[in-house]
Order: sequence, then C-alpha cells, then structure tokens
Amino acid sequence: MSTYELCTPLKKEDIIKLVAGDVVYLSGIVYTARDEAHAHILELDDRNEELPFDLEGAAIYHCGPLMLKEEDKWRAIAAGPTTSDRMARMTPKLLEKHTVRALIGKGGMQGIAGTLEDKCVYLAYTGGCAALAAGSIKKVRSVHWPQLGMPEAVWELEVERFGPLVVGIDAHGNDIFEKVRKNALNAFCQLR
Repeated sequence: MSTYELCTPLKKEDIIKLVAGDVVYLSGIVYTARDEAHAHILELDDRNEELPFDLEGAAIYHCGPLMLKEEDKWRAIAAGPTTSDRMARMTPKLLEKHTVRALIGKGGMQGIAGTLEDKCVYLAYTGGCAALAAGSIKKVRSVHWPQLGMPEAVWELEVERFGPLVVGIDAHGNDIFEKVRKNALNAFCQLR
C-alpha cells in the first residue's frame, strides 16, 4: 500500500499507478454531483449542449453538502460522502463522453470495475466525516444548477489535501468492495 498526493485535473498516468488499497490525498478542484446532477449532465449530453464546467481530468465527489452563504461567498459546513452505488447505472454513459478520472464517495459502486478500467478510479471516503471533509475545502468557487437544490446542485470546490481517500476500485479492475462481498458470501456459505 502506498500514499499519493495528487492534484486535479488528473491525468491518466496519475490514476494508472494507483492500486486498490492505496491512500490518496487530493488537491485542486473537485465537483460534487449526486443523482439529479448526474441525470442533468446526461440530459445535456444527449442534447449536445455544453456543460458550465469542465470534466476533463475531473474528480466527481458523490456529496450533498450543507453550505452557508456569508455576504457574497459560500462556505461548506458539512460535506460528507453519500452512497455512490446510486450513481452506478449512470456512470458508464458519463464516462463515454467525459474523461472523469476519479469518483469519490462511500460504499463502492457494484459492477462498475470494468467500466472504470484504464479510465478512472473510485476513491472511498469514510462516512461520518462531514466536518473533516469541509475542513479540506478552502474555497467554494461556484455553484452550478442551484435550482436542483443545495444537495443536488454541482458545487465547484477548491480542496487541499482532501482525504484520506482509499482506492476502492482501481483502473486495473480490482475492486475492494467486491472482494469483501465475495469473502463474506463464502464465509456465510461455509457456516451453513
């Protein structure tokens, strides 16, 4: 297991060197996106409309943050990860059009390892660390699609040493979550 400090936008060589179990600290720009944001991105893609943000080499954080507006600036109060598996069915289509290099969330994304292979990694962030995550957000640069509501909007966050993030699914097809599921199933079957 190795530890890496990476900066966005991420290049393919940044993620290819990662293996499942490695620890990553991320700096640069991270975009939050949950269910509604993913659906909206795909709708705009279907209509060949341009996005108001650039996903080239991007890191998407499955997060519905709690934000506070002070004067004319937003500040993150809590920014913990949400369950990523909800976005698994939309991810293949997203990655067909955009070179997103990292997905961040909690709980893994079942059946997605093949889609990520040679393109992208899944970085797991521990649930319950919303205040810790907010502390790594140095600036809220922008909010896109606020009409979707605070947790569903796309927040453009400038982060510094965001993490620790564990490589849960690497770009080589290794999936820690799938391995745990198989081991648990095997252990259960042996008990019967």
